[in-house]
Amino acid sequence: MRLPVDQFRENLAMAVDTLRESRLRSGLTILGVVIGVATVMTMATIVQGIQDQIVHTIEVAGPTTFYVLKVWSKTPVNPDRLPKYIRVRPDLTEADARRIALLPEVGYAALWAQGFGRLEYKGNRTRAMAFFGADDRYQEIQGGELVAGRWFTRAEMRSGAAVLVLNDKQVPRLFGREQPLGKQMSIGGRPATVIGLYQEPSNIFAPPGQEVGAIIPYAMHEHQYRIDKTNALWIPVKPRPGVTVAAAQEAVTTVMREMRHLRPADRDNFDLITQDQILDTFNAITGVFFLVMIVLASVALMVGGIGVMAIMMVSVTARTREIGVRKALGATRADILLQFLIEAATLTGIGGLIGVLVGLTAGKGVTMLMSVEAETPIGLTLIALGVSVGIGLVFGVIPARRAAQLDPIEALRYE
Repeated sequence: MRLPVDQFRENLAMAVDTLRESRLRSGLTILGVVIGVATVMTMATIVQGIQDQIVHTIEVAGPTTFYVLKVWSKTPVNPDRLPKYIRVRPDLTEADARRIALLPEVGYAALWAQGFGRLEYKGNRTRAMAFFGADDRYQEIQGGELVAGRWFTRAEMRSGAAVLVLNDKQVPRLFGREQPLGKQMSIGGRPATVIGLYQEPSNIFAPPGQEVGAIIPYAMHEHQYRIDKTNALWIPVKPRPGVTVAAAQEAVTTVMREMRHLRPADRDNFDLITQDQILDTFNAITGVFFLVMIVLASVALMVGGIGVMAIMMVSVTARTREIGVRKALGATRADILLQFLIEAATLTGIGGLIGVLVGLTAGKGVTMLMSVEAETPIGLTLIALGVSVGIGLVFGVIPARRAAQLDPIEALRYE
């Protein structure tokens, strides 16, 4: 009596031999499985990489940091066509930031802005990228390291001096081997002198998720650039050591309502957003996106499964005489059923393995282009392989049962 392991090994070898004999047919059959699994794995790698990036940045900035905004929206709103409930809200001001900074519960608060523009030096230009109008404590909130030069002086911040701290990644493409400190360059079409070089922390995530090219004094940003005060103006707030986020938020809410003369029954005309809320919002957005990809991948897997069933039905018909010979030599219905089920599972399993490799490679490539470090989603990899094998078993049942139910006498007569 053969052991189940020996029987499985024999059937697996027969399945591989059969697939090898009809490579083109087998390749076309598993294509749907490859596309479905590859889609899921690519999206999983990208989503996990970006999520890890955000979590890491929250750890860098500190989970206690929160932000005061004019309005919090999951997607940027059109500043020229604002809904009424946003239009009636006052813009954030430096006075708001100064008053918040004086609270005993608050260790830091300042008004920051974000703009977009090209960096240029002697004809060398970057693509349009984000730059921040902030202060000399930018590094404390965003992390990173000043690798050369200095941050802004108080006089430069008050006067809005045309100086900038440059992201050190931009130095090779703008300056080559030339020393950038003390040189005048252009940022968003305005001249500014490089006074420092800043190295971002790995995996930094700053709204709206683009690389920050430079940091300038907020007063310079306000004087020389147009600011989108709805989407690109906010107050980062860091509680004092020992003060909880909830206590600091309550104090900030109270003082903001007082400054805006809101009555107890009035709703807040500003928003507070924490790091956890940013992460939750990201998870909600990517969750929907990932669900759509799962649905599309499921369709591809379904098509692949139908293809497997079709090719196995053809295989049963083409191998009717072989099945009759096996039954005449003593093979049971269970033996024939198992043979074709293993063949179907092998077919989709190979497709799943190829799909995983393609998906992980594509995901790694995309995350590298996005400058995101992504780890391999081990759990989902195992699930994807299991699902692909399961599809072969499910869609292989009908042709396997057909093969098992063939009458051996009739099968031997089949031409």
